[in-house]
Amino acid sequence: MVQIENEFGSFGDDKNYLHYLVQLARRYLGNDIVLYTTDGGTTNTLKNGAILQDDVFAAVDFSTGDDPWPIFRLQKKYNLPGKSAPLSAEFYTGWLTHWGESIATTDASSTAKALKSILCRNGSAVLYMAHGGTNFGFYNGANTGQTEYEYKADLTSYDYDAPIKEHGDVHNPKYKALRRVIHECTGTPLHPLPADIERASYGLVKLQKVASFFDIFDKICDPLKVAVSEQPLSMELTGQMFGFLLYVSEYQGKGPYSILSIPKVHDRAQVFVSCSLDDVRNQIYAGVIERWSSKTLQIPTLNCSSNIRLSILVENMGRVNYGPYIFDQKGILSTVEIDGVTLHHWKMYPLSFNLLENLSKFQPIQQITDARASKVSSHGGSQNKLRDLSFYLNGKSEEPEFYEGHFHIDSNSTVKDTFISFRGWNKGVAFVNNFNIGRFWPVTGPQCALYVPAPILRSGDNIVVCTF
Repeated sequence: MVQIENEFGSFGDDKNYLHYLVQLARRYLGNDIVLYTTDGGTTNTLKNGAILQDDVFAAVDFSTGDDPWPIFRLQKKYNLPGKSAPLSAEFYTGWLTHWGESIATTDASSTAKALKSILCRNGSAVLYMAHGGTNFGFYNGANTGQTEYEYKADLTSYDYDAPIKEHGDVHNPKYKALRRVIHECTGTPLHPLPADIERASYGLVKLQKVASFFDIFDKICDPLKVAVSEQPLSMELTGQMFGFLLYVSEYQGKGPYSILSIPKVHDRAQVFVSCSLDDVRNQIYAGVIERWSSKTLQIPTLNCSSNIRLSILVENMGRVNYGPYIFDQKGILSTVEIDGVTLHHWKMYPLSFNLLENLSKFQPIQQITDARASKVSSHGGSQNKLRDLSFYLNGKSEEPEFYEGHFHIDSNSTVKDTFISFRGWNKGVAFVNNFNIGRFWPVTGPQCALYVPAPILRSGDNIVVCTF
């Protein structure tokens, strides 16, 4: 089976597009396959997304707990006679969680009961998710509410409360309940459960500040990729599809302060000002403008003999992947105004994090005292069992900084999965051995620890870098 579209009926009804996908699949894959689509279990979504005349099987999805059989009867109308096997192509075993929410959970027994109502009547289901996993790097998604400003980014963890946990464990009530239902409805024999994957605790990792963002700015930005434009360009137009983009312009300061307005920024902008003739390192932090909250910011007027340099560091926090705002460009998507005057002459600097293992070689900084040292914990427990730790870094630095720490693993036999706790930190991105393990934001929550699979680790020295 090869799925050629997913929930397209929720967005459009372009049959020419769908027919073209069918032709493309047949050309390269032949006829000895089943092509299918998946759409929500309503008349409108199936009418828009199904391709009956091309002999493409139409599957459905719907909320767990809904009565599946009226939906399966509707599904039949959009399949050829005798070719409408009742299939829930997304049987939701749990749900995702956004930053600022409580961890989403669903009851094991009610999930198993809903699956039984399908399987024991000879229906079929694809578990979404069987194993949720992790949004490593910058690859998490997002959702919106009624407007595009009601933006909610997914956590780094995509555990989903699935039967197979983010870290691979299956010794939990939901996994056991679902396998009992599968056994009861299909006769599939029950085999012994595999042992839980071993995890290790590597203790506290002391981090020291090795650089400020503007200290090594030129080391993490390729000058050949800098874009110049009268108006701010989206991240996509500069080739920066994920991560961060720095926007820089200038203006003349008047009065004790100015009002910065960015009507449309996707998704989070940290704002800095400095005198344009000063070294780029001499930045003053002015605050944050976020897609989902304030669009204006009061910034101080500096006593400069020149113009004031305005630097705006924009983070793409994850693209919307469902709903009317799925076309989700990133970066500054509007004019930028200071006291009602539009700024022009922008430079845009794409940032790369490919060389963070060599960070201390870029800009060595004298080691901070123990009283300023920040710590993270590498712990073998699951993320919600990590112990609280004392942190000396309050997470409110006025400039993005890079912190680096090391921990040692004695031999290959001790290289195991772990979690790193950032409890007490503010917001940032973490790298282990130059692998981006994702974003942390425990001050917003609910996730306070990031999963680190054993293959990322190595015997000997391991390097943790945290930034922004």
